[in-house]
Amino acid sequence: MMQARESGGRWEMDCIEIETVAEALERSVIFHVVKEIIGYVLYMHQQIPDVLQDLCLEFDRLQSESKILEVVLSQMEMKSSCRRKHNGRLRDLKKGIRKLEKLMNSIASLQTAMQQVLNEIPDIQEVILVLGSNPVRPQHVYEMCFSHGKITTEVTNDFTKCKAAEALSRKAIRSLISKGAASMPYGGTTKLFILVKAPSTFNLPVHFLPKRDFRYSKKIVPCRLHIKCRIRGQGMDASQHSPQTACPIKSPDSSSIDLIWFQCRHTIKGLASTTPQIKE
Repeated sequence: MMQARESGGRWEMDCIEIETVAEALERSVIFHVVKEIIGYVLYMHQQIPDVLQDLCLEFDRLQSESKILEVVLSQMEMKSSCRRKHNGRLRDLKKGIRKLEKLMNSIASLQTAMQQVLNEIPDIQEVILVLGSNPVRPQHVYEMCFSHGKITTEVTNDFTKCKAAEALSRKAIRSLISKGAASMPYGGTTKLFILVKAPSTFNLPVHFLPKRDFRYSKKIVPCRLHIKCRIRGQGMDASQHSPQTACPIKSPDSSSIDLIWFQCRHTIKGLASTTPQIKE
């Protein structure tokens, strides 16, 4: 289990460190790590009824079957009893789609926003997930820090999940589970907010709004995750964390850049769910 300690008037959890042998963190790797942790947080806090991957597959299946059934009903002559049966099935499918549609659309919008910010800032260092009705007074906070190591220039904006992204995502989720993160489920439905730290000149108003003075309640004990490349000179002591920041390590020229928080305009509102079973 994770241990809490007091620092600067705030109780903090020990930071979970995860190393990758890669020389650099590609934007697609960061995207999928954030995506998987979002899914983990939503599931473990009972905001979705199943793991995110299975939920996406179920939603796609409902949509596909619904379209096929609509074509069958419009093109085929059939007995009235058979038509009633198909119409009943179609109603059930559409009911299932309506139940998941808003959730899946908000997840898709949030993922698009993350891809856009990573296209603009591939060496992003800090991301915060906030679970609660209000980001300033949350129920749970997950802070992610990315130490990039070697700076590379990617020529494509491909966010396909590669083996490196899958391996690092699994390692992150397993670390969270082993440390007992999200072991206290949230009672009732709530919202998930995401914030990223970026230069003050960052401008993507369709997806992000500046929150320069963002700070959440000191009563909240954040879960901190530090993902870093295994490069000499980038070791980290969790005691270096300062309150309200997920990342103690800065790039060489970061001191000359005005970094502020930006809140994603897309939030995820949870669905009523039962106590989850841990899945990796």
